[in-house]
Amino acid sequence: MMGIVLFKVALVVYLASAVVYGGSLWGRRVMPARFATGLMFAALVIHTSSFISRWLADGMTPIIGLYDVLSFFAWVMAAAYLAMQLRTKTRVLGAFVSPVICVIMVIASVELGGGVGASAMLKGSLVTAHVMLSITGEALFAVASCAGIMYLLQDSLIRRKKEGSLIRLFPSLRDLDRINYLCLFWGFPLLTLGILAGSFWARIVWGSHWQWDSKQVWTLLAWGLYAFLLHQRLVIGWQGRKAARWSLMVFSALALLLIVGKLFFQTAHNFM
Repeated sequence: MMGIVLFKVALVVYLASAVVYGGSLWGRRVMPARFATGLMFAALVIHTSSFISRWLADGMTPIIGLYDVLSFFAWVMAAAYLAMQLRTKTRVLGAFVSPVICVIMVIASVELGGGVGASAMLKGSLVTAHVMLSITGEALFAVASCAGIMYLLQDSLIRRKKEGSLIRLFPSLRDLDRINYLCLFWGFPLLTLGILAGSFWARIVWGSHWQWDSKQVWTLLAWGLYAFLLHQRLVIGWQGRKAARWSLMVFSALALLLIVGKLFFQTAHNFM
């Protein structure tokens, strides 16, 4: 299938981008990071083509099964990061974002062809909205956590007065904090809308908005944590180091909850 071929090509280009980003940090030069950004954009275009090809071939939204979910998650991360490039000077942040994208793409490649069949209940617009909105919100949180890691690293170097050529290569703390905020600001409402769409879909399929499904429970807990974090940023005024640290902790909790729920608890979300 052409979609699978394009996915594999995109994976190779993402890997090349990560290597060049790493070389930029190692050599402490901005120019390789610019080239790596171009590679990531090329990978994103190829990745997008793989989705379109799959969609045209199957006649359905290609977000069914773990392979599709992980692939779409990586796609959103790449698209969000590149979009941030238009508003902030954070090119070297790609050295932190691209390895995460590559890991997710590699895991997705292992799941290639292992997705579940598209039953009738998975073909409605509500399930499409539920999956795509939820994944988009979670992927934005992943980008926020990468910005948080880079913020904490740079802040630590500055506080220890180790400002060498590497620190001059890093984006400003202000830009990193802005990315953290923007990803949280947009990711939270998207995740909320995804949860609501899933709730309405559950009502239609199972007769109730809430099933005490493990995925529902873990997602609601993560939603509560992000609601708290967004409240603290908007109302209390959290920013900088504290916001970065909490962003990283909350995303780690989200990832852990979803992994534990997937491995050790039964769920009706086998299509994700």
